[in-house]
Amino acid sequence: MSDVDVDEQGRTEPPLEGGEEDQLLGFLDYQRQTLEWKCSRLGADALRRTTSASAVTLGGLLKHMAFVENHWFARRLHGLPAEPPWDEVDWSRNPDWEWCSAARDTPEELFGLWKDTVDSSRRLAAEAIADGGFERLAETPWPDGRAPNLRWILLHMIEEYARHNGHADLLREAIDGETGE
Repeated sequence: MSDVDVDEQGRTEPPLEGGEEDQLLGFLDYQRQTLEWKCSRLGADALRRTTSASAVTLGGLLKHMAFVENHWFARRLHGLPAEPPWDEVDWSRNPDWEWCSAARDTPEELFGLWKDTVDSSRRLAAEAIADGGFERLAETPWPDGRAPNLRWILLHMIEEYARHNGHADLLREAIDGETGE
């Protein structure tokens, strides 16, 4: 067994040993890679496809997770202002904008937005680790004044991906029969 194990889908297995940083970031990247796998090798029509029980699409999942990555790492953790495309949205009129607008985006646009946002999130998480570690508080608190620390944000992101990867499993199987954990 090597220091880095890669599964049959190309996902890097989270480390079995190591410190909190290696394991938290390893599990988050594993979940990110799972969403990428479930959405890969599909055209625009497939990324827009729903099931009869839900309006969720794989393209919508990619755009939603790009929004969630930006929301937690850039906006909340570092207090950065919204940037395109998020700054142009009237969220009060369309709180599900990222889900709905994904149908107008190409696969390249969706993957590009998601990958660029993940890259930015990795950089911002590394900056926060260097500036206070997992106890570093988010710069933008909740309305009640409390602020989560980086550890909470990373665990929340793992939970967010894991929940939506279950949706991605069902959608991908309905599209082309591909299954897998």
